[in-house]
Amino acid sequence: MRRSTVVTLVLLLVLAGVYYYLNNREQPADITVTLEPESQVSYLFPAEDGLPTSIRIEAKNGDTVEVARGADGAWALILPSEAKADQAAAEAAASQVASFRVLDSVPDVDPEIVGLGSPEYTLVIQFTSGVERKAEIGVITPTESGYYVRSADGEIVIISKSSWDSLLGLLTNPPYLETPLPSTAEPDGHTPTPAP
Repeated sequence: MRRSTVVTLVLLLVLAGVYYYLNNREQPADITVTLEPESQVSYLFPAEDGLPTSIRIEAKNGDTVEVARGADGAWALILPSEAKADQAAAEAAASQVASFRVLDSVPDVDPEIVGLGSPEYTLVIQFTSGVERKAEIGVITPTESGYYVRSADGEIVIISKSSWDSLLGLLTNPPYLETPLPSTAEPDGHTPTPAP
């Protein structure tokens, strides 16, 4: 036999062996892989409470701001003084409250150490379900990524610094509805022409 014929026969036998192996091997069972989340995402205020209808922030120094949704659905500023509220700012604050994610739980910590013996801020929220929840905010964490918070159930947790800072903006800059500047037009609608 010629050498090329032997090589061809060997290749043909190898191919036949591979074909036989692939067609007669045991098929693996169907495997369903279910990935469990590493940790359950939790929020400072449970979703079952509904949407915020009133947001009140009280600072340790006595400063207070409160906005509340009226029967007409519009937000109004209650404190530091009653006034119409900037609807976009108040709605953004309500959305922020609903999205306070708990970054970590801190069991067995002395409340004094994390600023909760005398909290820096107290947050009181009323929800559409009629439930009122209170959270106390302490000092910033050593990593400066969050704040220590005592939740409504008394557990000490950490929430994101950026989420609390954006809500805290209501206290330093209450969401007053901007009023238009007074017009210089005369009662007949004509703007006076300056004298030369």
